[in-house]
Amino acid sequence: MIWALGDRTLDFRERLQIMGILNTTPDSFFDGGCYLDPERAVERGLEMVEEGADLIDIGGESTRPPLYGKNAPVSADEECRRVLPVIEGLRRHSRIPLSIDTTKAEVARRALEAGADIVNDISALRADPQLASVAAAHRAPVILMHRPPPAPDPADPVATVRDFLAQRLKVARQAGIESLAVDPGLGFGKSIQSNFALLRHLEIFAGLGCPVLVGASRKSFIWKTLNLSPAQSLEGSIAVAALCAAQGVHLLRVHDVKETVRAVRVAQAVARA
Repeated sequence: MIWALGDRTLDFRERLQIMGILNTTPDSFFDGGCYLDPERAVERGLEMVEEGADLIDIGGESTRPPLYGKNAPVSADEECRRVLPVIEGLRRHSRIPLSIDTTKAEVARRALEAGADIVNDISALRADPQLASVAAAHRAPVILMHRPPPAPDPADPVATVRDFLAQRLKVARQAGIESLAVDPGLGFGKSIQSNFALLRHLEIFAGLGCPVLVGASRKSFIWKTLNLSPAQSLEGSIAVAALCAAQGVHLLRVHDVKETVRAVRVAQAVARA
């Protein structure tokens, strides 16, 4: 499980990789508005590098669930206006792998041309039929996430998510995308109990034959369980990260890089002892 990124690589066999979240949005559920200024966003990205991030995921459109309020639609041009200066700024100062968090082919194309390496698509290549060909043309790895339409919880959420991701992997490979990862989509259209079920059975997704990403940082199933707020959910997020590390997850998408790195390195050391 190695991704070739030009003259660099991400080796998921060595250790769990930490993806730092960098939202250049006014309305993301946890850090919305913090990094609207490109210079501040680049500073935060470089700070995450110092804290131990292995790659940085840059997003210009909020995907927060309805409980945080309605999201305003964002055009491809506006999304690019938010993310491209940050990608270019980070690329001038660092060679760390960069991921563009988008569902739009035009944004992905321009981000990859600006220096991004990876496409993180929460729609699993369903929102824009051209995105797969853009990624394939740039030989960019793609992360496919499960995000269901509003509906009651399935009887077996683990099997439902696994089967969906297996089908999307097939579509992506047929489009010529060679490097892929799957994300069970914790917190997206799932009850607290479904999120817990997915966390208990993450090994099922490793059976799909590609790296497994988990993004649980500061999400509502954590802070609701604790009867707290997103701002108070650091410890709960760290607990989930340690559980993921112990189960052999390959990639964690997190807001709190320094704290997560310290926790998961210990969890991995114990699991391998």
